[in-house]
Amino acid sequence: MTLVLNKATTVLPVDDVERAHRFYAEALGLPHRGVAEDGSDLFGTDGGPMLQLMPVRDGKHSEHTTLSFEVSEIERAVQELESKGVQFQDYDLPNLKTENHICTTDSEKCAWFMDSEHNILCVHENITSIADYQL
Repeated sequence: MTLVLNKATTVLPVDDVERAHRFYAEALGLPHRGVAEDGSDLFGTDGGPMLQLMPVRDGKHSEHTTLSFEVSEIERAVQELESKGVQFQDYDLPNLKTENHICTTDSEKCAWFMDSEHNILCVHENITSIADYQL
């Protein structure tokens, strides 16, 4: 029998499920799918990827991007999210510089922000298609 992997679920640690629920439902506008037996809050669309907000005590949070949402117009997405209270991170490093919260590379535009639980999230717009990458 061949193993077949289907849709993926991203699991993020959250210290406060109710606070995280408000952020993902209200600020990001993700559809709520229910609550799991362990108290995890589930978000996602029918048949699409899922997001599980897993309650943890004194949770460890990643120091890198944990989840990135693809958007078609990043400037518009940044404006809309800012209007809902999302605060974007700005960087001025040798290999990473943002202008108006957006970093532009040869292949994409990215903007980073933290959720209510200090997980680092990103919105990105692809400039080149996946077919343009050399594998």
